[in-house]
Amino acid sequence: MLMPKRVKRRKQFRGTMKGKAMRGNTISYGEYGIIATEPCWIRSNQIEAARVAMTRYIKRGGKVWIKIFPDKPVTAKPAETRMGKGKGALEYWVAVVKPGRVMFEIAGVPEETAKEALRLAIHKLPCKCKIVSRADLEGGDNSEN
Repeated sequence: MLMPKRVKRRKQFRGTMKGKAMRGNTISYGEYGIIATEPCWIRSNQIEAARVAMTRYIKRGGKVWIKIFPDKPVTAKPAETRMGKGKGALEYWVAVVKPGRVMFEIAGVPEETAKEALRLAIHKLPCKCKIVSRADLEGGDNSEN
């Protein structure tokens, strides 16, 4: 599973997820992608499950890009433990995703295959997402401006 090799500090504050994604909101490598429509934390094992679902469906043809990385540590205290005595131990890593963020991209396979692979991957993710193509996002940017 994905996680940083080393970090400056072991534990982090929770932070907020307000606003839209300012970066990573375009399809830059592939032809089709999954875009988040609500804010959420995506765990490293969920990213891996989505990747496996996509690559299995396309039978290792084409190419898949993962555009999010779990670099935020999440801590938890053991069950049935009293409050106090410091912050809990590190449990897992998450990627903070805001609405509009492109999380996965795919290329090198037919449109139907790509959309089905992305649909399977969406079922592994904890937030609402939609499938977009490069043309959709480029067309959407021009109509807004």
